[in-house]
Amino acid sequence: MTELLAVITITILAVISPGPDFAMVSRNSLLLSRRAGLLTALGIGSGVLVHVAYTILGVGLLIQNSIALFHALKLVGAAYLVWLGARMLAAKPGGNMTESAAATLSDGQALRVGFLTNALNPKTTVFIVSLFIQVVEPTTALPVQIGYGAFIAAAHILWFALVALFFSAGAVRQRILAVRHWIDRSFGALLVGFGVMLGVSGLSM
Repeated sequence: MTELLAVITITILAVISPGPDFAMVSRNSLLLSRRAGLLTALGIGSGVLVHVAYTILGVGLLIQNSIALFHALKLVGAAYLVWLGARMLAAKPGGNMTESAAATLSDGQALRVGFLTNALNPKTTVFIVSLFIQVVEPTTALPVQIGYGAFIAAAHILWFALVALFFSAGAVRQRILAVRHWIDRSFGALLVGFGVMLGVSGLSM
């Protein structure tokens, strides 16, 4: 019971902390559509399962103990975030948002963006590897560990689905869309900032 409560508490605190996942879901929900935001959230949950899978398989221990491998993963993730952010920074003013504009990100692309944003996020690597190594006992049954992983993924999907619903709701969204290119640039700057910080920390360690 203590282990379960620890997993639940740490997961909730980690999920709601701002980061690249939050920025991407917020941006897609606000500037594209509710559907795009929800699919991005689903993609994020799928990315979490990648971290859970390699941690349970024992690769997480290798990542934790291999500085070179972990730094390489950090740099790959940082480069992806900078690339995404740079694309958003290039956003230009346009007319009113239409359904055709929202369709510029297909369902598959929204899923892929969410998946890659999380799967390449070294902060998620640190969170899940540390959780399973420091909190989950080695004697914990495999089905229970898989259940923990499913809960972590579900918590991500639920939280970011709520974020998507919030940012895609009502008249506020319509007013904000009038300056959507500045919103896009702001989220782009956030992602570039996250990527630079990850890259610098990866090179300095």
